Amino acid sequence: MTERWETPLEKAEETELVRQAKAGSREAFGELVRRHRAKVYGYAKSIVQEPAAAEDIVQDALIRAFLHVGKLADIRRFLPWLHRIVRNRAYSALQSKHYVRERNFGQISSSGGNDSNGTDWSSLEHIMQKFGSRSAINEHGRTPEDELVRAELLAMIDKLLGCLNERERLVFEAHFFEQLPPQEIARLTAMSSANVYQLISRSRKKLAAERARVMVDQYLKTRKDLIGLKKKVLEQPEKLAGTAWSSAGASLHGIINYDEERYSLPKVMGFTGLAFRIGIGEGDVHIAGPTGFDFKSILQRGAANMGLHAVAVSEMSPDIGPNSNLIDPYLLTSEAKNKRPISDALPKALELIQQSIDRGKPVMAWDLFIPEFGIVYGYDDESQTLSAVECGRFGELPYDRLGRGYLKDLFVLAIADERELGQRDRLRGALETIIDHYDGREQRVGNIVTGLEAYDAWMEAFSGGNIEPNGNAYNAAVVHEARQFAAAFLEELAASWQGTDEADVRIRRLCTGASALYRQLAEPLRELTSMFPFPEGGQPNDKANALAADRILEQAKALELQAVGLLRQIYKELN
Repeated sequence: MTERWETPLEKAEETELVRQAKAGSREAFGELVRRHRAKVYGYAKSIVQEPAAAEDIVQDALIRAFLHVGKLADIRRFLPWLHRIVRNRAYSALQSKHYVRERNFGQISSSGGNDSNGTDWSSLEHIMQKFGSRSAINEHGRTPEDELVRAELLAMIDKLLGCLNERERLVFEAHFFEQLPPQEIARLTAMSSANVYQLISRSRKKLAAERARVMVDQYLKTRKDLIGLKKKVLEQPEKLAGTAWSSAGASLHGIINYDEERYSLPKVMGFTGLAFRIGIGEGDVHIAGPTGFDFKSILQRGAANMGLHAVAVSEMSPDIGPNSNLIDPYLLTSEAKNKRPISDALPKALELIQQSIDRGKPVMAWDLFIPEFGIVYGYDDESQTLSAVECGRFGELPYDRLGRGYLKDLFVLAIADERELGQRDRLRGALETIIDHYDGREQRVGNIVTGLEAYDAWMEAFSGGNIEPNGNAYNAAVVHEARQFAAAFLEELAASWQGTDEADVRIRRLCTGASALYRQLAEPLRELTSMFPFPEGGQPNDKANALAADRILEQAKALELQAVGLLRQIYKELN
């Protein structure tokens, strides 16, 4: 068989081929196509899903690439540049009558943040690329629908770029649309390279903030077109104003029982496992300890233990921020919130809130006014405000302030539906949740130590002498109240448990015994709250106080170990 010899073009480096293609060589461009066609075809097919459509997109994209390769600024980035052309053509194709499918806003958001125009509002690069294709608006073969979609998109992007001043816009468009490097822009505009870099960086930040605002406007526009702007505020909001040290438990109890009494607060705390939680920040006993858990997984699991299906929108920071009680008060003001970025998940969160309230169901949310859980019970599209209550405080929250608290976290949870769940299944699910927590089998958040190991972390913090008084006092208050709820939960469970066989009798007896242990456990924890009252916190770093606290925590841990032993026995009776 005759050996095939490689041609000079086949041997050439890619940068050399791009250089020749920019100079007008069809042969060099053809070799680039040969090398990359399979990759870009697979990319197009991953977007539109249909092989024939992907082939058309690739053909179109390659023609455009050949016509515009002379404008490619960085010859080392041919493939990423070609990918962007393919992506833009694919998104345009998805808007055509051949490929478009009706989707509601929630489906669009959950599939990656693309709006009804195919714009990925979570990607500034995609927005810029969509805007950069404005010269293609009047191409032949486009339907009136295509023209309308593009006209609306360009109006939106023009509005977006309107946040830049003339100088910023000049530099930004040269960098993103013309793909000019900052050094070249500096030469053309008689600026220093440092100034150009600064303008690009500043423009990015301004556009990111403006993008979020436009994103909310687009959501409301879509909502107005589909169902019109609405207002709904649930009656008797005072029923939602219950407070507890565990604002998560109080809020979940409020939204579950708003229209019908289903579960007492001790049972909500018990079935969710919140009554048995302990979380201690290593080293300083940070105030975030009691809320240092994955909200979505823990609260959804807790709701499921009561036969409730909970839906959540969550965009949480992976870091534990400073104690909000100790920061500059200005950082908690409306003015400070307005300077923080709007969460990409905000439209989806607003939709969940509105859908639930339209069904007569309030929702729970995090950090409405302060970093605690609260309840949203009304909305007004005209004024763009939410009616909410948090830790007994009622107020109005603008749509665009949700998720812009000091910690910049966004979390909303709604109860979607419920199913019948027998007493054994409810208790089995609760005990699995509780034992997983005690044994440390849950996702760790930041430096928060949870479960039985948290007692050791707490005692080590006292030994280290670097405890933050306010946070320590808060932890003591929350854990003390939680164990009181644990005792009440097990007592109510023993009283309401149905069944007369031997296993049922043993379950009732074990619940009663565990309830007594948790009530006994609450006493040393109450002593801890007296030593370190919230919010002042006392003097936890005083050596005598630290030694006394260490003895109290040793006693509390010993009692908790006994109580957990009884919970494990109850779990065995259920299986």
